[in-house]
Amino acid sequence: MSAYQPVLDPACGGRMFWFDKSDDRVLFGDVRDESWELCDGRRFDVRPDMLMDYRDLPFPDETFRMVVLDPPHLRNAGDTSYMVQKYGCLDQETWKTDIKTMFDECFRVLKTYGTLIFKWNETQIPVSQILKLTAHKPLFGNKQPNRTGTHWIVFMKEDAK
Repeated sequence: MSAYQPVLDPACGGRMFWFDKSDDRVLFGDVRDESWELCDGRRFDVRPDMLMDYRDLPFPDETFRMVVLDPPHLRNAGDTSYMVQKYGCLDQETWKTDIKTMFDECFRVLKTYGTLIFKWNETQIPVSQILKLTAHKPLFGNKQPNRTGTHWIVFMKEDAK
């Protein structure tokens, strides 16, 4: 880990989409630090550089140039299911408040004109519902993902003035 990381991933999970899972430009965070064996015998690790909750980030305002955000997408899944173990699960009762707070916190720690890259799979919750939980407007993204239902959306933090 370097002294300064311009990029924050506050819900890194297994760092699955990162080309370099140990890139020292990125501070990898998550609420869990654990490892387990998957049903096919492979190990799956969630090993953040720092434990953190994306709803209450332990950083001053305007700390990062980029935030990469891939939060849990499921709200209905079994506690011990493969999907929950691998990706986590939203709280059935508080998920809307949690997502709104997550966006607020991620934009708070983002520098003005910084970039937030947001990944969302709409298997259970449409991305249109998620985007209503933030006042920030997307800059661009894939509006009609193919069969996967996974959206990549890019935001730019506007000048607060």
